[in-house]
Amino acid sequence: MAIDVKAIEEHIKGILIALGDDPDREGLRETPERVAKMYEEVFEGMNYTNAEIAQMFEKTFSEDIRSGCGDMVLVKDIEVYSYCEHHMALMYDMHVSVAYIPRGKVIGLSKIARICDMAAKRLQLQERLGNDIAEIISMATGSEDVAVMIEGCHSCMTARGIKKNASKTYTETLRGKFETDTALQMRIRGYHI
Repeated sequence: MAIDVKAIEEHIKGILIALGDDPDREGLRETPERVAKMYEEVFEGMNYTNAEIAQMFEKTFSEDIRSGCGDMVLVKDIEVYSYCEHHMALMYDMHVSVAYIPRGKVIGLSKIARICDMAAKRLQLQERLGNDIAEIISMATGSEDVAVMIEGCHSCMTARGIKKNASKTYTETLRGKFETDTALQMRIRGYHI
């Protein structure tokens, strides 16, 4: 599915009119085009399924890693932003931590950050974002043992509605051994804090 930039431009022009402004005035004349280009960039992940994102970043390195020995890869504090699907409001100051137990191969560390970025570039819920990242990491690495922890601020909570600007949302997605092994859970939570 490709993002329809021209349709976005027309709809933004309609929104400006609905807000009581003149889209042809100097300050707004190019706003529909700018917003459409911004949406094309910030919603790029909507063009791809989780499987397609995993294929984009599936290059792994075979390593001499003993499967099942408890070795773990953890990348923490990956900064992303996304947009809440309920209000199309910005989810910001988001920090993602991703852990997995390798199964004889490892993925490049920058690929983990790229997967987080691409999954976030969709209309999202923070809970679904954790699930999407876990699913993509699992597909790309071949490991079922994946954990994703996310801390973020939601402008639908901080800038509108209840306006609680200090509020943060924490989510945790656990798969495989991370779901059942309490010692492993304590390890990742200790690193995450």
